Amino acid sequence: MSPMRPVPWVSPVLYGTVLASGLYAGLAGLGTTRPAQFAGALAALFAVDLVERRIRPGGTPPWPAAALLCARVALFAAAAAADGSGLSRVLFVLVPFTAYFAFGRTVAVVLAVGCAGLAAAGYALGAPGWYTDVEQITDLLMFCVGLVLAIAMAATAVEERRGRARLEESNRRLAAYSAQVAELSAAAERNRVARDIHDDLGHHLTAVVVLLEKATAFRDRDPAQAQRALDDAHRSARRALEDVRHSVRTLRAGPAPFRLSTALADLVDGQADDGRVAVTLEFTGDESGYGVPTLTALYRAAQEGITNARRHASATRVSVAVAFDESGARLTVADDGTGLPPGREGFGLLGMRERAELVGGRVDLDSGPGTGTRLTVTIPREGTA
Repeated sequence: MSPMRPVPWVSPVLYGTVLASGLYAGLAGLGTTRPAQFAGALAALFAVDLVERRIRPGGTPPWPAAALLCARVALFAAAAAADGSGLSRVLFVLVPFTAYFAFGRTVAVVLAVGCAGLAAAGYALGAPGWYTDVEQITDLLMFCVGLVLAIAMAATAVEERRGRARLEESNRRLAAYSAQVAELSAAAERNRVARDIHDDLGHHLTAVVVLLEKATAFRDRDPAQAQRALDDAHRSARRALEDVRHSVRTLRAGPAPFRLSTALADLVDGQADDGRVAVTLEFTGDESGYGVPTLTALYRAAQEGITNARRHASATRVSVAVAFDESGARLTVADDGTGLPPGREGFGLLGMRERAELVGGRVDLDSGPGTGTRLTVTIPREGTA
């Protein structure tokens, strides 16, 4: 047990009570009171407590605590010897009370038993046959009750302080955990925003780049075709701007209902702007039993697959197939492009895998130079994983 500071008000209150009763007894002629010794002992006890609180505000280590306890016992004895009222014997209940905070319950109980034994021995030496005197027996019993109450009070105070310390530690840990959760939430949100920026703006900007390249290539040979490419690039840029505005509105007001079939149809229709890549869509099954995160993950995978086919694979045909059944959902994006060299997965595929994993799915990629690319995203239905 680590040392603790005793309850600060108990000892001064007891000292004051004993001082008042002893002085009253001396003035009233009750017993023989030596005021100088009596008041000096109590003043020394006040001083010991005051110095200890200032020097050891957090608690006194065992060896200094033992020395101070011995000093207090000596002062208790001096006060009791000079007190004609006999009330100063109550000071000895502070022995187990003080010891409990410094040494723990076992030492306090042993000292309480020792104090009770010394009190009984004092009665036996000073008043033979004391055990037949009701007043003497009552005094001893009351002293023992005081010892028990002192230990109970000390135990209550110690447990209360331990509980407060545990609560403070729990609060510190909770604050630390809250900070960690906030940090993880912020990191997850940053990753989500990064994926959305890549998937939305990246897709549209790819289309704009391809169309501008086409306009540059046909500027001299076919000005009309170049102008159409510029117009298509302008429309793609406007769609990108509209997607940004939609994302901002979603962040402010919450997401609107999402239909994968409609979103994919719009995505495929938008690929006809430049006429360089033919994109087809096959959609089977019912998407109504799936949550928005699952449908969004499938849509982003289709978007990324088409973007990669246009930007990197020089594909002329891309097929998108989506199937929903009792076991789950499957998206396949296949192209006839140049394929993806091993080890060349970028941020788009990384974001795609993260989205799939968040809803319990997986991403499989079958690609090689000159063989085209086949991207498959499989997400099980909730409860079947």
